Amino acid sequence: MIDAPARLATLVEGLRTDAGRPVIVGIAGSVAAGKTTLAQAMRVELEGRTVTTTVVGTDAFLFPNHVLAERGLITRKGFPESYDVATLLEFVDMVRTSPDDVTIPVYSHETYDIIEDSGVIVRPADVDVVVIEGINTLGALAHQLDLGVYIEAPEADLARWYVTRFHELCRQARDDPTSFYRMFETLDTEQVEAIALETWRNVNLVVLREHVAPTRALADVVVVKGHDHTVLELREDAAPPAEET
Repeated sequence: MIDAPARLATLVEGLRTDAGRPVIVGIAGSVAAGKTTLAQAMRVELEGRTVTTTVVGTDAFLFPNHVLAERGLITRKGFPESYDVATLLEFVDMVRTSPDDVTIPVYSHETYDIIEDSGVIVRPADVDVVVIEGINTLGALAHQLDLGVYIEAPEADLARWYVTRFHELCRQARDDPTSFYRMFETLDTEQVEAIALETWRNVNLVVLREHVAPTRALADVVVVKGHDHTVLELREDAAPPAEET
C-alpha cells in the first residue's frame, strides 16, 4: 500500500525555500474522490515534520446560493461559473506576496451554502504550506501552484462513494434542522438513492467529464485510487491513464 500523504509531504518539503512565502499545493479531482481527506492527511503528516500547514477548500469560494439564484445559476452549482474564481485567485496572490492575514468565507456541506457573516483567517506569515483542495483547483490555479495533485479513480467507484456520502448526510440531517438534506427525511432508502444517482449523473458526472478530468493533464502528481480508496499508484510524471474496458 502506498502512503500518499507521506510521499506528497516529502515532495512538498523539497519545494520549500528561504523566500519567506508558503508553498502552495493544489489537490483536484471529482466530487467524492477524497480530496479533503488527502489534504487533511497531508496536513497531519507535514505538521508531524514541524511544517505548519493550512488546508483551504475551494468550496469556500462558491457564490452564495442567493447570488447563484439571482444569476440563474442555482442548477449550475458545482460548474465553473458557480465559483468566484477572481476572489480565489486574489487569495492565492495575497498568500504568495503578503504576510498580512487573509479572511476567507466558510462553506457548509450540511446547509449547502456559504455561512453568512463568518470567515476563517489564514495567516501567511505563520504558515509554511497552504493546501488548496477542490474540484476546480487545477483548472483555476494550475499556474499559481508549486505542486498540483490530481486524484484519479474509476467513474463507477466515484459514483458509489458519492451515493454513500449522500446517504450519510441524509442520516446526519435527522438531528440537524438546519441541514439542506433535512428535506429528504421522509423518503425511504430507495428514494434517497435515486436522488443521489440522478444528481451524480446530471451534475457531478457532467462536471467531472467536461471540466475536472481535463485538468488532470495540468497535475504534477496523479494519485490513482482503487475501489476501497486504497492508493494503488502515485505517478509523479502524470502519465495518462489506461483506457477503461
